[in-house]
Amino acid sequence: MFCRNQTARATVARGSALEMEIRRGKFRKSVFLDTSQDSDIQKKIDHEIRMRDGACKLLAACSQKDQTLEAAKSLQTCSTRIMAYMSELQRMKEAQVMQKVTRRSSDAGPMEDRLPCKGKVAISDLRIPLMWKDTEYFKNKGDLHRCAVFCLLQLGGEIFDTDMVIVDRTLTDICFDNAIVFNEASPGFELRLELYSCCSEDDYSAGSTPRKLASKLSSSLGRSAGKKLRAAMEPGPCSPVSNGGAGPLLLPVPSVPGPKYHLLAHTSLSLLHVQDSFRTHDLAISGNEECSYWLPLYGSMCCRLAAQPHCMTQPMMSGCLKVKQLGGDPQSWKKVYAVLKGTSLFCHHRREDVDANVEPAFTIAVNKETRIRASEKDPQSKVQNICISNQYGGEEVTHSLTTDSREETHRWMEAFWQHFYDMSQWKQCCDDLMKIELPSPRKPAPVTPKQGSLYHEMAPLATPSSEGLLLQDNAVSAEIRALLSSYYNDSY
Repeated sequence: MFCRNQTARATVARGSALEMEIRRGKFRKSVFLDTSQDSDIQKKIDHEIRMRDGACKLLAACSQKDQTLEAAKSLQTCSTRIMAYMSELQRMKEAQVMQKVTRRSSDAGPMEDRLPCKGKVAISDLRIPLMWKDTEYFKNKGDLHRCAVFCLLQLGGEIFDTDMVIVDRTLTDICFDNAIVFNEASPGFELRLELYSCCSEDDYSAGSTPRKLASKLSSSLGRSAGKKLRAAMEPGPCSPVSNGGAGPLLLPVPSVPGPKYHLLAHTSLSLLHVQDSFRTHDLAISGNEECSYWLPLYGSMCCRLAAQPHCMTQPMMSGCLKVKQLGGDPQSWKKVYAVLKGTSLFCHHRREDVDANVEPAFTIAVNKETRIRASEKDPQSKVQNICISNQYGGEEVTHSLTTDSREETHRWMEAFWQHFYDMSQWKQCCDDLMKIELPSPRKPAPVTPKQGSLYHEMAPLATPSSEGLLLQDNAVSAEIRALLSSYYNDSY
């Protein structure tokens, strides 16, 4: 007889931003009916919805161009994170259903429960070359086309954004100095990089004027004629208020006048691209020269993609062992405290030496070329030994390990097999420990330096409404600073 699990319940907090989205019909409530295992993801979704609403308010209040571009960037990032968390939650639901079906199946055989370890994946020194025309770069002719760009990087449920960079024809490369680290990557990871662009010279305040005009005219002309007029005045795929024709919008957001970022290029990186050096990768380019956010990309990007599996940086097994080298004195057993990490078995005199970072007494190589086997039982102790064989200069050297009990020997053998499995899955990442630099704290966005022609250097003429705009900007400056500070502190 089927009995409902009493721990399954709706975990959507009453009055939360997520509940409000459900009421608006953006999400189905049935997606969130499960155990408390999903509560962390739901909290992330709720947090990003609140951040998205704050970014909308910030975008509507900004009057400075730099602040407006940063607010629009925050809005794009929050929308991407919400969709990523929703996808991750859906995958968890599907995995739970498949697990229940497997348990109920009468003919289900034993499942392989050995999983590879997780690891860190870091991308840094990101460079995207530009291919300007000779007349634009060398002769400095034509309009000074300027765009604001940034990158979104997603690996599983982790999403990070780079700093915003202003690009014009004075630059030959788009450079992002951010070092971004993903902490929960599996060897089958897919790192998706998306480059977003927005024309920084557009008049954002008038971005919604065509729609407002169309709405007024449609109400005056009637429903039938109004629909045709609205369709004719709807922005095209390269309009600043569309998604650039690159696919569906990431998430419906409130219509706020202001800049809109568009997907300019993207690529996906995997374990095959990991190498402890600077490499070039292909970019898939979206849009064309007719789009306002267009930049002449070369079609490639350069970066350093490194990975550190946990088996290379964390102890996989530790404990007391007796070690001797085969072929030596039969009584030459050495009692050590051994730690299995990386490509070595570190053998210390005492456990306290590990905590004190004392150099090990000796090490035994444990790499992809190492052979491990269980020897015959000792006739006296009746305990199996573990033999580790390595090639040193064309000569095979074997060390024999023994423990105090059969159970402890089994634990060490299982740790070795898991270690070899991890190294086989992470492949080249386990040859040597790759260096990963920790990302530096996010700094406030610098003020865009004045550049370009004499027109850009000229101060705008005073107008009767300038004083009112200044007062309005001062009135919202405190809220702008608070929202920006909250966004960067919570995200990084």
